[in-house]
Amino acid sequence: MSIIKPFAALRPQRALASRVASRPYDVLSSEEARDEVRDNPYSFLHITKAEVDLPADVDPHSAAVYEKAKENLMAFQKQGILFPEAQPSYYIYRLVMDGRSQTGLVAASAVADYEHGFIKKHEFTRPEKEQDRIEHMKSIKAQTGKVFLAYTNVAELDALISNWKNDHKPEYDFIAADGIQHAIWVVDALPVIEQITLLFREQVPATYIADGHHRAASAAKVHQALPENREAAYFLTVIFPATELAILDYNRVVTDLNGHTAVDFIAALHEDFEITASEIAVKPTQLHEFGMYLEGKWYLLRSRPGTYTEDPIGILDVSILAENILDKLLDIKDQRTDKRIDFVGGIRGIKELEKRVNSGEMKVAFSLYPVTIQQLFAIADSGIVMPPKSTWFEPKLRDGLLTHLL
Repeated sequence: MSIIKPFAALRPQRALASRVASRPYDVLSSEEARDEVRDNPYSFLHITKAEVDLPADVDPHSAAVYEKAKENLMAFQKQGILFPEAQPSYYIYRLVMDGRSQTGLVAASAVADYEHGFIKKHEFTRPEKEQDRIEHMKSIKAQTGKVFLAYTNVAELDALISNWKNDHKPEYDFIAADGIQHAIWVVDALPVIEQITLLFREQVPATYIADGHHRAASAAKVHQALPENREAAYFLTVIFPATELAILDYNRVVTDLNGHTAVDFIAALHEDFEITASEIAVKPTQLHEFGMYLEGKWYLLRSRPGTYTEDPIGILDVSILAENILDKLLDIKDQRTDKRIDFVGGIRGIKELEKRVNSGEMKVAFSLYPVTIQQLFAIADSGIVMPPKSTWFEPKLRDGLLTHLL
């Protein structure tokens, strides 16, 4: 069973929504955030990355930054930029990118479900990233970043959400600077709210963290620190049915060949892969295919049968790459800590891989076929974790449109 509840969101005035809405705090550097807020006093980055309003040499994880975030959130409310919903509600959030739409339900999900394994995870978290959001939440008494959850479709929920969209006008509907359309509906009818809550409790046995492991872990620890705070027993989530989601590839670039020449490296790859030179950039079209860009040339690599295991982790292409190339040939043991490897989200495209290699910054690039949502579910169900940087979800949810007050 999945325990969710409606909440009275802190949200922007309709006329200001597109200016308040900001990209997630963790996809921008402090410098990039300063650029984004320079001509926009309404940007929610003033709250999620409050260092933008302090001297550039201030540590973004210092107490002064969290205090500034609290001050800015209070100012946004005092100025009427943000206001609290009149009653607890659910919210429907639709994103459209390149003609493809995906719709999820914004709700407060129970921390207890996370602690008891009904909200399933597939990644490790880093303590320093958790601590940042813990301090941010405790300082501003709010959750600003949504945890992106997925679940196996329930026909009644699909129909209910679709009908509400068809029968009501969205509260917000705008196209952001990056071309992605964001629309939000307020679900405030008590019978519908009760039906949604009941359907999740009775027909959704588990949800899965697609993106936001650190935000979920941080929310759980804030609940432990504030046990008497009823709202802290829940955290801000957007819950998408599986058929609405698309996972993009998450590619790799490496600085060197660990002492191999290009010729020797390709020869060594033949033990585990069939290799074909390609006249065009290689974007894999099926599992167990890889693209490799080396010295200005593309190659298609296909895993040979018997060179990988069939367990939920071993069958992943990110695992095959890690075992049979990164570890075996390039001596990269831990992708989370090794400075010789970097990761390129699929939204940046194949050209970004070529650019990183052609510049001389990197020696070789690998393009991968995306992890499927079914693979993600299987791994989370098994209780094990994926290799780091296995999934990239796009489009990204915007911060500031719906905030959960503690």
